[in-house]
Amino acid sequence: MTCKKIVILGAGFAGLQVARRIKGTDCEITLIDQYNFHQFQPLFYQVATARLEPSAISFPLRKVFQRKRNVHVRIARVEQVDMDTNRVITDEGTFGYDYLIIATGCSSNYFGNKNIEEHAFPMKSTTDAIALRNRILLNFEDALRAGPEELAGIMNIVVVGAGPTGVELAGALAEMKKYVLPRDYPDMDFSSLDIYLLEGGEHTLAAMSKASQQRSQEYLEKMGVNVWLNALVQDYDGKEIKLKDGRVIPTRTLIWAAGVKGNVPEGIPQELVVRGNRIKVDQYSIVEGSNNIFAIGDVSYMETKDFPKGHAQLANVAINQAKNLATNLKRLMKQQPMKAFHYRNPGTMATIGKRKAVVDLPFISFQGFFAWLTWMFLHLMLILSVRSKLIIFINWAISYFTNDTTLRLILLPTRKQVELAAEHHALEEPQESR
Repeated sequence: MTCKKIVILGAGFAGLQVARRIKGTDCEITLIDQYNFHQFQPLFYQVATARLEPSAISFPLRKVFQRKRNVHVRIARVEQVDMDTNRVITDEGTFGYDYLIIATGCSSNYFGNKNIEEHAFPMKSTTDAIALRNRILLNFEDALRAGPEELAGIMNIVVVGAGPTGVELAGALAEMKKYVLPRDYPDMDFSSLDIYLLEGGEHTLAAMSKASQQRSQEYLEKMGVNVWLNALVQDYDGKEIKLKDGRVIPTRTLIWAAGVKGNVPEGIPQELVVRGNRIKVDQYSIVEGSNNIFAIGDVSYMETKDFPKGHAQLANVAINQAKNLATNLKRLMKQQPMKAFHYRNPGTMATIGKRKAVVDLPFISFQGFFAWLTWMFLHLMLILSVRSKLIIFINWAISYFTNDTTLRLILLPTRKQVELAAEHHALEEPQESR
């Protein structure tokens, strides 16, 4: 069978991995994403806390595929998938396909609370991380001239959600408070800077072992983080967080890490969308009711014997689904039967701070310095380019020995940048693309 056109929606871990593994075939591959770069999501929090530059964890897509003439990168927003005519409609044109791979990832889930969605800071993209970094740094500039009635809102930083992202971010903020800010602002008293980590459940890192849960909470509390468990956020107006138990925290910085939902394109039948806004697929990642549409990564939902409620929305799952799908696409071209996806959980981990991390492997759980080294090594290995690995390693080494970085730049968009973005989206009328 001759492969013709493959369209991949999304250049996250899943989409990029499958594109790279089939780029040497005879297929015409179109990779569509709203950004022109791949983003290494596990380190967004280090960009937000000024430990890493955005360029260290963002990789230009055209650079990745510049020697492959059969891979076409298109920067566009997907508007609809037309399953009847095998077309993807975007704001930059329409793309026909023989095979469609949906790898659109996930976004923050605000559980229907519009006020939180409007005022909270998400952390699902590099641009989100930059916006959060600006907010955090501007807080301290504003605190220099703020009156007593404003100071509490400025000096309280609240992270909602005690999964790996929330725990890692709260720990990084605590280290920033202890080691960095007193040097940058010697005339300020940072004893009034309070970092809160709010979790609706009974434990931090709910998906990890009891030992890791207990140790992560101990680490955070020793670092000065206020860990509130069974704390359900009711509302947020940009100035105050109201909890369901009546407690109120004044803050203008609420960071939302409490949940995610799949980014399902328009056109996918609603009966195929299950809990968490994910697309139901079979063991070959084929979207139910189709024979040429696949979904992989965070947006997909596959029930198996070992994972009856679907796989966790983790980078390792996405990467392995992409590897399996790439193999199956090659087998389809040779008219060979596909192989079902089987996932073996290699473990989970989170870092809380310098020499503080927790690691759960299938056969052992450990915490502390060795866990921290394990976390650093594995994340370095996952980074896309050798250059970025080196840059990140150097930054981490400098931070380790000096408890400081030199990346605290406040970079706000100019009016011209906003106009340029608007001009780009208005430049062309949608047109039929090959």
